[in-house]
Amino acid sequence: MMEKGITKAVAIAVAIVTLLVGIGIGVVVTPYVARVAPAAPAVGLSGEVPIGALLPLSGPLSAFGENDKVSIQTAVDEANAFLAKVGANWRLKLYVEDTETKPEVALEKLMSLHAKGIKVVIGPMGSGEVMKVKEYADANKILIISQSSTSPALSIKGDYIYRFCPNDLYQGPIGPRFAKMLGVTHMFIVYLANPWGDGLAEVAEKTAKELGITVSGKFRIAEAATDYSAEVASLNSEVSKLVEQGVPPEKIMVLLITYGEATTFMLSAREYDVLWKVKWFGSDGTAYEGSLIKEAKTAEFSSSVRFVSPIFAPTKTPKYQELLEKISKAVGRPPEPYAYNTYDAVWVITLALLATNKYDVDAIISAMPQILAHYYGASGYIMLDETGDRIGADYELTEIVKTAPGTYEWKVTGIYHGATAEIVWK
Repeated sequence: MMEKGITKAVAIAVAIVTLLVGIGIGVVVTPYVARVAPAAPAVGLSGEVPIGALLPLSGPLSAFGENDKVSIQTAVDEANAFLAKVGANWRLKLYVEDTETKPEVALEKLMSLHAKGIKVVIGPMGSGEVMKVKEYADANKILIISQSSTSPALSIKGDYIYRFCPNDLYQGPIGPRFAKMLGVTHMFIVYLANPWGDGLAEVAEKTAKELGITVSGKFRIAEAATDYSAEVASLNSEVSKLVEQGVPPEKIMVLLITYGEATTFMLSAREYDVLWKVKWFGSDGTAYEGSLIKEAKTAEFSSSVRFVSPIFAPTKTPKYQELLEKISKAVGRPPEPYAYNTYDAVWVITLALLATNKYDVDAIISAMPQILAHYYGASGYIMLDETGDRIGADYELTEIVKTAPGTYEWKVTGIYHGATAEIVWK
């Protein structure tokens, strides 16, 4: 007997998902999919079904946006091939807009997508962007699935914001716990003046104090500034005071919570001898940041100080590996883990549409829990909490490693296990 509110269409879609579990949902050319009998012509959906993507194709998160554009287009192409195989008479139509990593632009672009009749949107990536579009999305019943927004301030029940990554209540403690493991006694927190930076800094500061680490200073810096020399000079002055008071540099850590601004910040930081001697730790905003490698001076500095940056660790499924190779070939570097969440968002939307057979956001949301219970995609299983955020798991610990004279690469050198708070180095 079916549960109340569950349609036959949902049950059929779940059965299709179950067939795909373990072989990678995006792998459409398989014996299992080939055996699926063509579906009867859809009554509700036909032709092109529009979905939007709000990606930071320019600005501080542009490297992530470039990765995710490849990922989302790959997912749409594969989903449409799957729909053709099962006999559906509708296909996804993708509309991509550049948010420029600016909240106000993200809202403008969402309104533009909505004017085209689009009710389902993947992105934006930044929490400041999601915060800006939330009121409009809720008022107009637009489903937002962000692959990377992590601010705890957006963990709200009953809204139209869903996030396929854990919020920063999981990430925030990693830096201080890493610092404690290294014997750090004093910490400086440098963070962006936006909802993401504020939220992550707050969790990190709280954890540091609980661990007995002194937070000696906090620097709230502007987004996308072209120069941070004044802020770095102040940081150097405060660090130097501690050293003069007898605190060894190796007992001091700088926790840097930025996006691509880290490159500009470090170009100034490398000019001060003492800042080469302290510990540095980043965030998911700096993990895999392309500009840190492209700029030789920051690549050298990051590698020398072992600038470790944590980021959500997707399960290494077969689809993960396939997507990793495809995106790396397209953009010339490994993608950040959020690109796999982007891919999965497309598939979850596709299966929910297939289940409900109508372009109705509330119906899609109602179907999502069952779809996710059986879905195993590029990032693994996706379990959401009551606010629509992914339940925390493990985090990759990444850093820039010198692989040859003048050559640097991002490498995963460790794992933080969220369940045990244990750090394991490879």
